[in-house]
Amino acid sequence: MHAHGWGTGSVLKISIWLMLALALAEGVAGYLINSLALLSDAGHNFTDSLALVLAWFAFYLQSKPPTESKTYGYHRAGVLAAFVNALLLVALALYIFYEAYERLRFPQEVNAKWMMLVAGFGFLVDAGVSLALLRRIKGDVNIRTAFLHTAWDAVSTAAIVVGGWMIQRTGIWQIDPLLGFLIGGLILWSSVDIIRETLNILLEGLPRGLKLDRVVEAMLRVPGVEEVHDVHVWSLGSNVHALSCHVTIADIPPSESSEILRRLNEVVDQEFHIGHTTIQFEHAVCDTTQTCYDAAAENTLSRKKDLKTSEPRQ
Repeated sequence: MHAHGWGTGSVLKISIWLMLALALAEGVAGYLINSLALLSDAGHNFTDSLALVLAWFAFYLQSKPPTESKTYGYHRAGVLAAFVNALLLVALALYIFYEAYERLRFPQEVNAKWMMLVAGFGFLVDAGVSLALLRRIKGDVNIRTAFLHTAWDAVSTAAIVVGGWMIQRTGIWQIDPLLGFLIGGLILWSSVDIIRETLNILLEGLPRGLKLDRVVEAMLRVPGVEEVHDVHVWSLGSNVHALSCHVTIADIPPSESSEILRRLNEVVDQEFHIGHTTIQFEHAVCDTTQTCYDAAAENTLSRKKDLKTSEPRQ
């Protein structure tokens, strides 16, 4: 996580102040001209500010080295921040839906000209912050979440500009709450994927895009490996993966087993970006009293060379 460097922290801090200023400007303008679209976007920008604060705090924690009590460091801090951010966005989207529904029932006049001007300014700010964050994602779900906050807000402000123009041309005030529905839908859609990914990490599920059988097959290609079982792969953070497993090898000298271990670590690191491994060598077939394969109960896997898959233990 050190790869982001000092620049990411600075960009996050500047972005926080920009989004707070934009939220205040849109909130005041939305109240004065009676625009739900602007008020919704002001709320979105305020949650963007909170998201960026959490992202900055998580970035700071992730840069701290491991300690005796936190032996893996603070990789999960960014994941937890992203999860909280996504929940905030869901709550905001539901509130926007409610307000938009009320505005459709009871349409209210808005000042379309000021609506376009304020939203246009907001688009420039959102787009600038989004581009700055885009260059610093590098697989980090925390930074990616912050980017999605600002990117979708840029889309929504652009939609408000178009909506303001349409209101000015047609005089149809219902366009304003319809834009509220659009913004709420964009917010909700972007949040669901983040919630799914962060929950998977927090529950120590298989890393996104990784297939367990491919990991085992790659390990079985290492000369000297006879069987791989009791395999577990999970994520410590957005881009930090770990693996533990049992590997059966022949009864050979320690010097030869050390070379097998080196090759195994090299394979999982280069092919699957798994940097933390715990590999236990065995010199015999897994004891029948132990679970070698029980996918329903423990999501473990057992594979032998020249066999597709071992049969589930009866």
